Amino acid sequence: MIPEKDTKVGKNEPQKDKYGSFALFDIEHFVRRILKNWYWFVLMLFIGYVISWVYSKYYAQSIYASNLSLSISNNTSSYFTPNQSINFIWGQNGNQDGVYLKKMLLSRSHNEFLVKELDLFVNYSTKGIIKSTYIDKTDSPIFLQIDKKHLQQINYPITLIPKGGDSYEVVLPEEGQSTSLYSYESEGFQSINAYAKPANKIIKINEWYNSPNLRFRLLRNTETPKIKVDNIIVTLGSVNQSVNDIVSTIGVEFDKEIGTIMIINKRGFNLNSTVNFLNKSVAELQKKRLADKNIVNKNTDLYLQNNVDNIRKKLDSSAAVLNYLKTSEKLYNIKDRDEKSLDKIKELEGRKADIVSKISSLNNIKNTLQAQDFEKMISTNAAGFEDGFFSASVTELKALYAKKREMAMIYKPNSEPIREINRLIDEAKAGSSGSLRNYYTKYYDEINKIDQQVAEANIDLNSYPEKERKYLDAERGYSMIEATYNSLLGRQNEAQMKVATNQSDITVIDPAKNLGQAPIGPNVKAIKMGIMTGLLLLPFLFILIGEVLDNKIRNIKELLSATKIPLLGVIGNNSNENMLTVLEHPKSSVSEAFRGIRASMRFLMENNREDGKGKTILVTSSIGGEGKTYISINLASVIGLSDKKTILLGMDLRKPKIFGDFKIDNKYGISNYLTGEVGIEQIINNTNIPNLDVATSGPIPPNPSELLMSKRNIKFIEELKEKYDFIIIDSPPVGLVADSYELMKYSDANIYVVRHEYTEKYMLKMITEKYHNEEINHLGLIYNDYNTKQGYGYGYGYGYGYGYGYFDEDKNYEEPLLIKIRNKIQTIFNKK
Repeated sequence: MIPEKDTKVGKNEPQKDKYGSFALFDIEHFVRRILKNWYWFVLMLFIGYVISWVYSKYYAQSIYASNLSLSISNNTSSYFTPNQSINFIWGQNGNQDGVYLKKMLLSRSHNEFLVKELDLFVNYSTKGIIKSTYIDKTDSPIFLQIDKKHLQQINYPITLIPKGGDSYEVVLPEEGQSTSLYSYESEGFQSINAYAKPANKIIKINEWYNSPNLRFRLLRNTETPKIKVDNIIVTLGSVNQSVNDIVSTIGVEFDKEIGTIMIINKRGFNLNSTVNFLNKSVAELQKKRLADKNIVNKNTDLYLQNNVDNIRKKLDSSAAVLNYLKTSEKLYNIKDRDEKSLDKIKELEGRKADIVSKISSLNNIKNTLQAQDFEKMISTNAAGFEDGFFSASVTELKALYAKKREMAMIYKPNSEPIREINRLIDEAKAGSSGSLRNYYTKYYDEINKIDQQVAEANIDLNSYPEKERKYLDAERGYSMIEATYNSLLGRQNEAQMKVATNQSDITVIDPAKNLGQAPIGPNVKAIKMGIMTGLLLLPFLFILIGEVLDNKIRNIKELLSATKIPLLGVIGNNSNENMLTVLEHPKSSVSEAFRGIRASMRFLMENNREDGKGKTILVTSSIGGEGKTYISINLASVIGLSDKKTILLGMDLRKPKIFGDFKIDNKYGISNYLTGEVGIEQIINNTNIPNLDVATSGPIPPNPSELLMSKRNIKFIEELKEKYDFIIIDSPPVGLVADSYELMKYSDANIYVVRHEYTEKYMLKMITEKYHNEEINHLGLIYNDYNTKQGYGYGYGYGYGYGYGYFDEDKNYEEPLLIKIRNKIQTIFNKK
C-alpha cells in the first residue's frame, strides 16, 4: 500500500519544516556496517593481543613493593625528640612523634646517609635477548666498588661479562663517553679534556680498572646469589639523583586504629632491593633515635661528674680539718652534747646542700638555654624535677631556631615571616623561662625555711664554749659537704643507669621480607585491555566517522519518513549489461518489481480527469547516474507489454542515452523536431514490442531549456496524447536544471528516482518542499539499485526476497551463513 500524502501540511507550518530533513546519524545502518566489517575487528583484536603479549613478555618492567611496620613509644622524654606532652601543652592533635619520624624517613639527610653507606648510587641490572631486568646488589655474583677520589662518568652503562674463574670482561658503549665527570667527594661535576673511547678489558676480582672516565674494581659477593645471570650491567648515578629517586618511592602511613603504629612501604624494580633498603633504613633510624635520647643523659653524667670531683676535693679538705681538731685539740669527746639538736641541724643543712646543688644545675640549664647551645643541655633530673611543659618548650624552641636559620636564607631580617618566627621564639622563651623561674622561687623558699630552722636550733648550741663550738661547726660543715656529695653521686648513678638501659623508642613489629610478593605494577591486564580496546576502536571510529560524513540515502524507512512522498516500488540491482531488463529477463525479480510499479501508478492518476486522452508520466531524479533512464525504459516496456500503446520520449537533451539500448539511430530526434528540422513521423521509432515506440533525444542542441519549454514541445506532447495511451518522458535531473519542473505542469504523474547509496540526502530537500507546497502534484518515489542481500528495505515492491524458486535469480541464490544455521536448528527441533 502506498503512503498517502499529508493534506494538512499547509495548515501546519512547523510540520512543514520537518519534511526533507534526515537524521544526522543512522544507527541501524551503522550497526549493519559494523557487522559487515566484522573481519576488521577480528584482525585488530588479534593484532592487539599480539602486541600486548609481546609487551608483557619482553618489555614490561615489573614494579614490586615491600612494607615494614613499627611502633613508636614515648616512655622517655628528650629535648631532641618530640613527645606526647607537646600535643597537650601546645593544643595540637595527632601523632607528633610519628609525624617527626615520617619527616626523618623522607628527609634528604637520612636517605643521603643510606645512599653513601650502602652505595645505592651503583645500580645493577642484566639483559636478555630483548628485555633488561633490574637486580639487587645481593643477586649479583660481584660488586662494583668505585674509587671516590677519582672522577666517574654517571648514567653510563658498564657491562661485565663472566670469562671464567675470577675474570670479567669490561665492555663499554661504542659512544657516549663524556668529558663532564662526577666527583663523589664534592658531589659536583668537573670537566676534563677529550679522550678516546676506552677499550674493552678483562680484569680479575680485586683488580682496579682505570680509564679517563672510570676507576673501579670488582669484589666477590660472599653469599651465593639465588639467580644466575649471564651478564651484569652497572650504571652509576649521582648522590642527589639517587636520593631523589629513593624518596619518590617511599610511602609512610599510620594505622587507623593505633596512631603510634607506622607502616612504611618501598617500591622498586627489584623486590630484594626494597626489602634490604627498608630494614637498613629503619635500623639506622633506631640508632639515631637512641643516640639522640642519650645525648642529654651523657651531658648530665659529664656535668655531675665534674661537680662530684669538685665536691670530693671539698669533702677531703673538710675531713682533714675535722681530723686536725680531733687530734690536736682533743675535741672529739664533748661532754653533755645535745645530739638531738645536732642531728636536726645536720639534717637541715644536708637538705640545704642538696637544694643548692639543684640550683647550680638549674643555673647550668638556664645559661645553656640562653646561649642556644642545645647540644650541651643536661637533664632536668639533675636539677631535681621532671617537667613535660619545659621539655616541650625547649623542643619547640630548638625547632623554631632551626626553622629561622632556614628562613634567613630566603627572607630579609625585617620581613613578615621573620617577624612571625621571632614572635613564636619569644613565646617559647617565655614559656621555658617561666618554668625555670617557678623552680628558682620554690628552691629559694625552701632554703629560707631551712635557714630559719637552723637558726632556731643554733640557740641551743650557744651555751657551748667557743672551742667546742668550733669543732661542732667543722663537723656540721663536713656533714653538709658529705650530703651534697652523696646527692650528686645518686643523681649521677641515675643518669648513668639511663644511658645503660636506654633503648630506642622505635620497635619493629613486622620487618620487610621477601615472601615472593607479586608485582604491583604495571597493570598488565589493564594495559592489554587498553591496547586491544584501542585497536578495536580504530575500525569503529573509521566506520563512525564515515557514517557521520556519509550523506547517502540508505534507508527506505527514513526516506519515506523524511519526505512523506508515496513510494511506488523498490528496484533491485541491475546485473544485466544493458537497460532492457523487462524485455530480456521477464521472469526476474526486477521485472516483477516494475510490474508492481505499473500497478501502483494508478494511485497517482486515479483522481485525474478521464478525458480519453493518454496519460503522461514524467521520470526525473536529482542528478545523473541515479537510474532515471533505466527506470523510464523498463517502465515504458512493462506498460507496452500490457497492451497499452506507449511511447518513450528521451527529453534529456543534454545527455541522450535511450537510442543505444534499442539500437536506434540518434541522427534525428526530439531536438530536431523542436527546431523544425524534421516532422514528427521521422523521430518516432518502433521497437520489438508492438505497443512501444521510442523518440530519442537527437543531437545535443545549444539551447535545450528553451526547446523543452517551448510551445512547440507542449503541442508535441498534446499530439502524442491523442495517439498513445501512455507517454513516458525521460526528463533532465531536477538537481541540475529546472526543465523538469516546467514539464511537470503538463504531466499526469511524476516519478522521482532515488538510488540506493548514491543519492545525497540534501538533494531531496527541494522536491519535497515543492510537493508539500502543492507546487507539484501526483508525485511518487522509486527506490532504485537496492542491494537485495542486505535485507534492509521498507517492505514495498519487489527486488528482494530471493530463495523461493520464484524468480530467475533463485538458481544462483546461496543462503547466508546465519540463515543456514537457523534452518539447520529448526530442522533439528522439528524432527519428530
